Amino acid sequence: MSQALEDVIVLDFASNFWSSLTGAFLADFGATVIRVDLLPQARENVASADGSWDYEADLIHRNKRSVALNLKEEAGRKLLSELIAKADVFVTDWMMADLEAAGLDYASVVKIREDIVYGRASGFGPKGPDKDLPAIDELAAARTGMMPILQQPGEPPVYTGAGAMHTMVMLAFGITTALVHRQATGEGQEVDVSLFAANMYGAALDIQAFLAIGEGDRFINPISRLDVSNPMSGSLYPSSDGRWVTLTMPDTDRWWPDLAAALGIDPNDDRFNTHDKRCEDNRIELIHVMEELFQKQPGAHWRQVFTEKQMSADVIEQFDYPANDPQVLANRYIMELDHPSFGEVKSLGFPIFMSDSPARLKSLAPCIGQHTADVLHELLGYSEDSIYELTTQGTIA
Repeated sequence: MSQALEDVIVLDFASNFWSSLTGAFLADFGATVIRVDLLPQARENVASADGSWDYEADLIHRNKRSVALNLKEEAGRKLLSELIAKADVFVTDWMMADLEAAGLDYASVVKIREDIVYGRASGFGPKGPDKDLPAIDELAAARTGMMPILQQPGEPPVYTGAGAMHTMVMLAFGITTALVHRQATGEGQEVDVSLFAANMYGAALDIQAFLAIGEGDRFINPISRLDVSNPMSGSLYPSSDGRWVTLTMPDTDRWWPDLAAALGIDPNDDRFNTHDKRCEDNRIELIHVMEELFQKQPGAHWRQVFTEKQMSADVIEQFDYPANDPQVLANRYIMELDHPSFGEVKSLGFPIFMSDSPARLKSLAPCIGQHTADVLHELLGYSEDSIYELTTQGTIA
């Protein structure tokens, strides 16, 4: 079975966890992703310093090949230029000043391969006064306006950490879109996705509403869970075992009979028998009643009720739940692996389903330089003697 990107060659110069996942995603769908590791070694092998499993490397560098080059030597820089000439995609998250100093900015790379797709993950975009600020997700998230409204009133702002993952997926999407454009026109281009922009799109609904409506307390201040406009949508209720129940039932007329019965409230209770009474006249009273009743049973009880009644609600879980959820395994969101060095392990799988050209796990993270000789021979045509000479000179490893 073929894969969508199997004819694409990618050079991976990413240095961060999240941006390295961009290359992994491309490799999952068949791209030949060559991880360029710089000598002296800047990345640990798949066994960490204490000998335990380097689970991070096996996620972000899966399905990649590793070439180790010493760019401080002319011979190493020549090899990199030859690799760029063969590549379809160049991926990096380096600061612009570092790229320019190394001759790896877009203007320099495009001179080697005119139609290359150059994908860069930045902090704040390729233009503007802050284009040279570092790519740190928390700093980008701080500017979006979302952090001060996520917590309960009186608590510190909340950093979710999700923006980096949005950036990674958007960069992969931008690269594949540019490849489609190149296929049609023969033209390469530069693709930039910033942490700032991706964090903004993570808050797209709120920011778009703010742009349409303007300033107001709803957009600049946190809202207490006991002060939501609809007690059945957007509020949280504690269960008896400390887990929280979340309800998403904006159409209260539809959901009220089943929810009331599950909680032990008479659906015809005169205090709550219309939408207006539930969401306006007696809203606070209903919130307190529901809070008291949800605390009478544990989270597992409420999930069973929600499942049986097919209600729009769930229990907020910790990481142990998805790690053992049959739904997760069925969709390959988590994979059970027989690791050659560490035995049976679990690792994140593939969040994108494609029926005819699915993602595949072909290999775990390579050791540094594991494929240097193979790539130089197969892709660039170097002989065994030439490769041996480059190795003894310290140009490659």
